[in-house]
Amino acid sequence: MSDLVVEARGLTKHFGAIEAVRGIDLDVPRGGCFGFLGPNGAGKTTTLRMILGQAPLTAGTLKVLGLPVPAAIREIRSRIGVVPQADNQDPDFTVVENLRMYARYFGLRPVQVADRIEELLHYLELSDRRNARTRELSGGMQRRLSIARALINDPELIMLDEPTTGLDPQVRHLIWTRLRQLKSSGKTLLLTTHYMDEAERLCDQLVVIDHGRIITQGSPAGLIREHIEPHVIELQGDASLVRSLAADMPGLRLVTVGETHYGYARELKPVLERLENTPGIKYSHRGANLEDVFLNLTGNDLRE
Repeated sequence: MSDLVVEARGLTKHFGAIEAVRGIDLDVPRGGCFGFLGPNGAGKTTTLRMILGQAPLTAGTLKVLGLPVPAAIREIRSRIGVVPQADNQDPDFTVVENLRMYARYFGLRPVQVADRIEELLHYLELSDRRNARTRELSGGMQRRLSIARALINDPELIMLDEPTTGLDPQVRHLIWTRLRQLKSSGKTLLLTTHYMDEAERLCDQLVVIDHGRIITQGSPAGLIREHIEPHVIELQGDASLVRSLAADMPGLRLVTVGETHYGYARELKPVLERLENTPGIKYSHRGANLEDVFLNLTGNDLRE
């Protein structure tokens, strides 16, 4: 059994004149959670679609679970579970009927998956909604059903495309708990997310993709150490006063986003001492996080 669940060399995808993915090399190790971060249009979802065989490669080579794409895509898909961005269950079927129907795509008959369905309903806390039609479910319940459906074939690799977007904190934390348990059981998770806290909590390794290229790779903690100063001071006040203060402090790097100014520093004490003696500026201090790394690498401009 290969130690890599995904191995790509020179992976490239063009849509006409648009270069969505530009010759990336990628190794995803077996076990744990591997994350894809990047702005909208960076190439994350296109890369996932190539891994699933849903988008043909323009160039490069790709192996998934040790098998070549696209030659062995049928076997690959039989060993993968997918949680798409949007929930797409049949609204006229009940929760149990949706799971039974999906199991048939893997050649599994209802009698073969009866116990598995009961386990998954309990695991995702859907047992009391087993006979509800999916159109009657809340958004959080539909998302949990999507995860249950992705697990019906006991997959080796689970691909999650923004799995908690739009969910309330309670549901997000439940899903995070279940994903950690899947990691602990030996499953491999491949995750795309726009939530930096989600990536920090779940990912063992991740890549940041921008303009179709991988611009950095590592653990969340390692990327924070490598790419950003350890101390962040959020500053509010007159913009000219803040800029004047930063210009007079060589150890403070200033970034402005909207009306908030972020000061990045390696030495905290001299910055705080100066701020305490500067009227007209409110400030708060926190440690650097993955969002700071993301903005530092990909910029603050909106991507549509």
